[in-house]
Amino acid sequence: MAYHRGVTTRERVRRLVDDRRFQNFIIAVIVFNAITLALETSQSMLAAFGGVLHTLDYLALTIFVVELLAKLYAYRGDFLRDSWNIFDVVVVGIALVPATGPFAVLRALRILRVLRLVSLVPSMRKVVAGLLAAVPGMASIAALLGLVVFVAAVMATKLFGAIAPDDFGSLGASLFTLFQVMTGEAWPDIAKAIMEQQPLAWIFFVIYILVSSFAVLNLFIAVIVSAMEDQLRDEIREEEDKQAAAQDAANQAILAELRALRTEIAQLRQQREPDPR
Repeated sequence: MAYHRGVTTRERVRRLVDDRRFQNFIIAVIVFNAITLALETSQSMLAAFGGVLHTLDYLALTIFVVELLAKLYAYRGDFLRDSWNIFDVVVVGIALVPATGPFAVLRALRILRVLRLVSLVPSMRKVVAGLLAAVPGMASIAALLGLVVFVAAVMATKLFGAIAPDDFGSLGASLFTLFQVMTGEAWPDIAKAIMEQQPLAWIFFVIYILVSSFAVLNLFIAVIVSAMEDQLRDEIREEEDKQAAAQDAANQAILAELRALRTEIAQLRQQREPDPR
């Protein structure tokens, strides 16, 4: 009986942590905790309500710890098989480390608890999963972009180093300047200063911006969109498979009931038929 009660309790806890209302409550606590942590950045609010804010922070942390312990009790070994649960444990565990001495910097990391919204909100979870799925393709594009910037930096150092030593006097300065140009920040001012002595320098900047910003950077978006489309296609396929499996199970149940009904009818017929003797 004791074992039966334990299983029943675990199932109840599992239903509780999986209930959408409970998850909405945790989301509300996360948002509320984010607000309290934001208020702690104000010196006036901290001086007036510092004790209350710290108490609310500890209360939110207690709720998070209880939630994770409930999930661990409900799922046991399956709890750590979910990467999102591991993420939640790490984010909440940071706040449990004493923020004194060399660990004082961890107090600033408490805001990472807000990232738990990603693991609780399905739409955010899908976006992150799509980004992770796009990492291999993004790595190749990042390597291509780095190659383009490196080649352009070597050329710019040789072409414009003497004209603008602050921006292109060394390879390091050229890499930083070209990264700034790639983001579109103040590149006309940089180009105009060089074009005063080399009027055709605009050709270099236009070609570089077209290749780095409009071509390579847009490839990142294409890879991410493609990965998200693949993920959505997989989710639709999984949902269709689940519906097909459920329909097949329902059909099998109906067939089993028909067989049982046919057997009962045959038995009734045998009972009603007169004995030939």
